[in-house]
Amino acid sequence: MKKLFRGLLLFIGFLFVASLILYILGYGYIFKGISTTYFSGHKTAFIDDYPYFDNHVIQNSDKVQEWPLAEAYNEVDATLTLDSLHSALETAAFLIIKNDSIWFEKYYNGYDKISKTNSFSMAKSIVTTLMFKAIQDGHLENINQPVSDFFPQFEKKLTIGDLSSMSSGLNWNENYYNPFASTARAYFDDDIREQVLELKVVEAPGKEFKYLSGNTQLLGMVLEKATGKSLSEYLSESFWKPLGMNDAGLWQVDSEESGMEKAYCCISSNARNFGKFGKLFINYGKWDDQQILDSAYIAKASKPRFEETPHYGYGFWLSDYKNKNIFYMRGVLGQYVIMIPEDDLVIVRLGRKLIRSTNGDKHYKDFYMYIDEAYKMLDHAS
Repeated sequence: MKKLFRGLLLFIGFLFVASLILYILGYGYIFKGISTTYFSGHKTAFIDDYPYFDNHVIQNSDKVQEWPLAEAYNEVDATLTLDSLHSALETAAFLIIKNDSIWFEKYYNGYDKISKTNSFSMAKSIVTTLMFKAIQDGHLENINQPVSDFFPQFEKKLTIGDLSSMSSGLNWNENYYNPFASTARAYFDDDIREQVLELKVVEAPGKEFKYLSGNTQLLGMVLEKATGKSLSEYLSESFWKPLGMNDAGLWQVDSEESGMEKAYCCISSNARNFGKFGKLFINYGKWDDQQILDSAYIAKASKPRFEETPHYGYGFWLSDYKNKNIFYMRGVLGQYVIMIPEDDLVIVRLGRKLIRSTNGDKHYKDFYMYIDEAYKMLDHAS
């Protein structure tokens, strides 16, 4: 019994010393990560984790613009393949928006049309859209404006367009499952500005695509300085209110004291609201009779910057699947707003899982499946 007690004391002592070392080395955020994920039954970030963090409110307008429903709304059932996919991947919401109206809409696993779930990296596309809006509003010059205009410590050749197109050359460690990597620290630590301002440009910027969440975070910090507003405030006035979102959104911040939005992720809203961005984009920035965003910006964002990496433009993923020009927003757990302008089609999917590629394809397997099954449903109706 004494040996057992002594062993327990040694173990407790080891945990105390290890914890102290982690705090001294700046890894204290790991404990928040453990309590947020493992103690709530998850292995990593999850789609409805916003109550575990501080959030800024993205205010909506007093006037909600209700989605028009297509004449054939929900008359066609989901295909058997699509239903199986939703079950296996724990879908929360699936919408097909055709000709600016909701044609199909279904919710799963206890979620409904007002349930808030995490956008994850779909927020990167929204931050790029805010960048273009800030250029349009005169807060920024153009995509070639140096980041050093706002943060002089960075290489003068680094531009805001490099951040948006994922070609910064920054030394950000993009690993979602390594607790010591940059992304985990950004997600759970309480001062993301300090972390980002420690970064260095270690490769020539503007030369090649390399997906780094730190790019979007630095872009968000530039926007904050350029506009004099928080990202949540600027998003609210620029898009959330003009699009008549059905309710307020939430954007996770690093801490109440710092109040910096996690620009690379973490806008909590619902499928109908995210779908409004899709409608705005396939209409090239026009909403009803108002040109909210110059169409040239959407055209720029939806084309590859680098010939070697045709799957990414400025803030958006790109595909030519089915010989169509497709651009889309994507989140790490299979969050999608897929836009196919030539068919006036938007597909929104929110949920907990996805099917990763195994052959090096930059687009995930379920991305193709959602498109295939949506077209089967539309063909069945015609």
